[in-house]
Amino acid sequence: MHARLTTSQYQLDKVDEALQIYRELILPELRQQPGFKGVMGLVDRSKGKAISLTLWESEADALASGAGSAYMQAALAKFGSLFVAAPVIETYEVGLQE
Repeated sequence: MHARLTTSQYQLDKVDEALQIYRELILPELRQQPGFKGVMGLVDRSKGKAISLTLWESEADALASGAGSAYMQAALAKFGSLFVAAPVIETYEVGLQE
Protein backbone atom coordinates (compact mmCIF):
# COMPACT_ATOMS: atom_id res chain seq x y z
CA MET A 1 0.00 0.00 0.00
CA HIS A 2 1.12 3.56 -0.69
CA ALA A 3 0.09 6.97 0.58
CA ARG A 4 0.02 10.41 -0.97
CA LEU A 5 0.54 13.30 1.41
CA THR A 6 -0.67 16.66 0.11
CA THR A 7 0.11 19.68 2.27
CA SER A 8 -1.82 22.83 1.43
CA GLN A 9 -1.68 26.36 2.77
CA TYR A 10 -4.95 28.33 2.48
CA GLN A 11 -5.96 31.87 3.22
CA LEU A 12 -7.02 31.84 6.89
CA ASP A 13 -10.59 32.87 6.13
CA LYS A 14 -10.95 30.27 3.33
CA VAL A 15 -10.34 27.00 5.23
CA ASP A 16 -14.05 26.16 5.54
CA GLU A 17 -14.58 26.90 1.85
CA ALA A 18 -11.66 24.63 0.95
CA LEU A 19 -13.09 21.81 3.11
CA GLN A 20 -16.46 22.18 1.42
CA ILE A 21 -14.83 21.96 -2.03
CA TYR A 22 -12.95 18.85 -0.94
CA ARG A 23 -16.09 17.15 0.43
CA GLU A 24 -18.42 18.08 -2.42
CA LEU A 25 -16.19 18.14 -5.51
CA ILE A 26 -12.93 16.32 -4.83
CA LEU A 27 -14.03 13.36 -2.74
CA PRO A 28 -16.57 11.95 -5.24
CA GLU A 29 -13.92 12.04 -8.00
CA LEU A 30 -11.24 10.68 -5.69
CA ARG A 31 -13.37 7.62 -4.92
CA GLN A 32 -13.43 6.84 -8.65
CA GLN A 33 -9.64 6.76 -9.04
CA PRO A 34 -8.16 3.27 -9.60
CA GLY A 35 -6.62 1.81 -6.45
CA PHE A 36 -8.11 4.38 -4.05
CA LYS A 37 -8.39 2.92 -0.53
CA GLY A 38 -9.25 5.86 1.74
CA VAL A 39 -8.55 9.41 2.83
CA MET A 40 -7.94 11.39 6.00
CA GLY A 41 -7.94 15.17 6.14
CA LEU A 42 -6.15 17.13 8.87
CA VAL A 43 -6.64 20.86 9.42
CA ASP A 44 -4.92 23.53 11.50
CA ARG A 45 -7.39 26.40 11.19
CA SER A 46 -5.15 28.84 13.09
CA LYS A 47 -2.48 28.48 10.38
CA GLY A 48 -4.72 27.82 7.37
CA LYS A 49 -2.86 24.56 6.85
CA ALA A 50 -4.41 21.29 5.67
CA ILE A 51 -2.97 17.85 5.05
CA SER A 52 -4.69 15.24 2.94
CA LEU A 53 -3.48 11.66 3.35
CA THR A 54 -4.83 9.33 0.68
CA LEU A 55 -4.20 5.60 0.63
CA TRP A 56 -3.62 3.63 -2.57
CA GLU A 57 -3.45 -0.04 -3.43
CA SER A 58 -0.11 0.36 -5.22
CA GLU A 59 2.59 2.91 -5.94
CA ALA A 60 1.48 2.96 -9.57
CA ASP A 61 -2.07 3.90 -8.49
CA ALA A 62 -0.78 6.67 -6.22
CA LEU A 63 1.45 8.10 -8.92
CA ALA A 64 -1.15 7.82 -11.70
CA SER A 65 -3.40 10.31 -9.94
CA GLY A 66 -0.61 12.31 -8.28
CA ALA A 67 1.38 15.43 -9.05
CA GLY A 68 1.34 16.29 -12.73
CA SER A 69 -1.60 14.02 -13.57
CA ALA A 70 -4.67 15.41 -15.32
CA TYR A 71 -6.76 14.35 -12.30
CA MET A 72 -4.57 16.27 -9.83
CA GLN A 73 -4.34 19.36 -12.01
CA ALA A 74 -8.14 19.48 -12.35
CA ALA A 75 -8.58 18.88 -8.61
CA LEU A 76 -6.16 21.66 -7.63
CA ALA A 77 -7.81 24.07 -10.08
CA LYS A 78 -11.09 23.71 -8.16
CA PHE A 79 -9.51 25.52 -5.22
CA GLY A 80 -8.70 28.52 -7.41
CA SER A 81 -7.35 31.45 -5.43
CA LEU A 82 -7.86 29.87 -1.99
CA PHE A 83 -4.22 28.74 -1.86
CA VAL A 84 -1.53 30.95 -0.34
CA ALA A 85 1.16 28.77 -1.96
CA ALA A 86 1.27 25.76 -4.25
CA PRO A 87 0.54 22.48 -2.44
CA VAL A 88 3.38 20.07 -1.70
CA ILE A 89 2.61 16.54 -2.94
CA GLU A 90 4.64 13.54 -1.74
CA THR A 91 4.19 9.79 -2.15
CA TYR A 92 5.27 7.22 0.44
CA GLU A 93 5.18 3.49 0.92
CA VAL A 94 3.02 2.59 3.92
CA GLY A 95 5.45 0.97 6.35
CA LEU A 96 3.01 0.57 9.22
CA GLN A 97 -0.75 0.59 9.52
CA GLU A 98 -2.98 -0.48 12.37
